[in-house]
Amino acid sequence: MNSHFETGRLLLRTIQPDDLDAIFQIWGSAEVMKYCGGASTKSRIQRSIEFYQRLQAEKGYSVYTVLRKDTSGIIGVCGFNPAENEHEAELLCHFNQYYWGKGYAAEAAAACLTNIRNNHTIKKIIAAVDPENPASVKILTKIGMTTAGMKWFEDTQQEELYFKLDLT
Repeated sequence: MNSHFETGRLLLRTIQPDDLDAIFQIWGSAEVMKYCGGASTKSRIQRSIEFYQRLQAEKGYSVYTVLRKDTSGIIGVCGFNPAENEHEAELLCHFNQYYWGKGYAAEAAAACLTNIRNNHTIKKIIAAVDPENPASVKILTKIGMTTAGMKWFEDTQQEELYFKLDLT
């Protein structure tokens, strides 16, 4: 089941296999992924695309490709990973560095929150941010998420700011 939704400037849709090269410009970028465990490889991104397609089909949410409406160009990815608790989803948002500081990330994240409210199994959204990344903190605060303290994350091997938003 593919999904798509839009904002004034953006179209968000289920990630497709043809998105690999554009997403590699994001997840394969050392600068973009500086606070998120580092750049990824094309083969790993291909597996992620397949995972997100299955997640969308099975759970009704995933990480989405973000395109500018005026150019149809892919500028980022935004959406949700499953969390440890089945009633929670973890928000992530990564954009090509050429589109930073233009409000696209907050716009896409807000649209994802609106979209997931229709998924009645998800009751809470969580997010983690490296404390050295104030831009992401600003985005999460702007979309209504609140800080819930610091939490250790095995994947990044560090304590990160932990945010939450109750959907109920």
